[in-house]
Amino acid sequence: MTFRAVAREKVHDAHLQAALDVATARLRDGRLAAWSALDDVEELRTRAHDAKMRVVEDLDAHVARFRDAAEAAGVQTFFARTAAEANAYVLDVCRRRGAKLVAKSKSMLTEEIGLNAVLEADGVRVVETDLGEYILQLAGEHPVHIVAPAIEKTAAQVAELFGVESTELEALTAEARARLRETFLTADVGVTGANFGVCETGSICLVTNEGNGRLVSSLPPVHVAVMGVERLVEGLDDLSVLLRLLARSGTGQRLTTYTTLITGPRQEGETDGPEELHVVIVDNGRSRLAGGRYREMLACIRCGACLNVCPVYRKTGGAAYSDVYCGPMGAVLVPLLSGLPQNSQLPHASSLCGACSEACPVKIPLPELLLELRRDLVGQGVVSRSERLLFWLWSVAWSSPLGYRLSARVARVALPLAQRLWPGRTLPRPRRLYRERR
Repeated sequence: MTFRAVAREKVHDAHLQAALDVATARLRDGRLAAWSALDDVEELRTRAHDAKMRVVEDLDAHVARFRDAAEAAGVQTFFARTAAEANAYVLDVCRRRGAKLVAKSKSMLTEEIGLNAVLEADGVRVVETDLGEYILQLAGEHPVHIVAPAIEKTAAQVAELFGVESTELEALTAEARARLRETFLTADVGVTGANFGVCETGSICLVTNEGNGRLVSSLPPVHVAVMGVERLVEGLDDLSVLLRLLARSGTGQRLTTYTTLITGPRQEGETDGPEELHVVIVDNGRSRLAGGRYREMLACIRCGACLNVCPVYRKTGGAAYSDVYCGPMGAVLVPLLSGLPQNSQLPHASSLCGACSEACPVKIPLPELLLELRRDLVGQGVVSRSERLLFWLWSVAWSSPLGYRLSARVARVALPLAQRLWPGRTLPRPRRLYRERR
């Protein structure tokens, strides 16, 4: 189904609308409060943007530096140019270890490359251990928010998936904990993402609010971290800047419950950690973006702040965008990675109000990138003839003061009429968009 078809269904789903309003407002308000407690938030945002762009502007050199430092610490690294190469490497690790059970921590990148399906097709059981991801795995659904993947699920729906009667959150959490404990203890391989990779030390950084990340990365004898090439930072100084912004932007916390730096596998004399640590650095189209107009999209740190302020996402939810990335960042990133013709409606999934750019901790100009994608759609001839004709007529009408005044008068009459004829299918009035943004 297309974005518009799914969105049309979602805006009439009362439960979804209530869930999105409550959850996104809570996350947005938390970010605003956390940012207001920082004296230097704008300076930090500028420093964070610069730190990310220094890596993007010379990806090859930073990858080489990270790999040298990581391998010196005993890490086995692999650079995967495609999703297929990344999946093949992880599958090979599992085969060599005779793995039957893989415990996974939350990772958007493994969703992007479809790792679970590849492992399961080879007979490996994969268990998501993040609570939200575990719920969605039971439901057979994909994440609908970067930070809160099961944002649309009610306690009653979760209880039904768990096969229990209680809908109390503490009881549901205890049920999940009891089910997952055996997975942590018996998994042959642990798979995580990586929020950041530090070139200076060869370390990976995991930022989580659940203990599953540390259990997955320390209890199984093998830990595989799958990291996008753009997640690299030069050193610990840059990492500290990004960490100050990531949790505050994502959940309103000063720091997440668990912020873990891992440098190499377990060493002699150490009591925990894996015997083997593998870091798979995934390109999958990213280096192609690094030298072009869309390179700033690679600065994204996956905090989800843009989703929580977007008037479009807050009405449609995540299911309308793609199986992985959603909201304003997804509307840009998905067409860039998966192809613009196949995702031609996503660049239009925005009011261009600018709230996403204001909320972005690394100052990505998302509205500008969306406009660039719209220009590309026109340039590639992807838009329909009727749409091109409408925009041509609009440009002609608005090219003179008289045409502007006449079209505005027509709109005053046509908009109320259209709302009566096709209720729910017209754009909100500017007044309503402004209230959403505020």
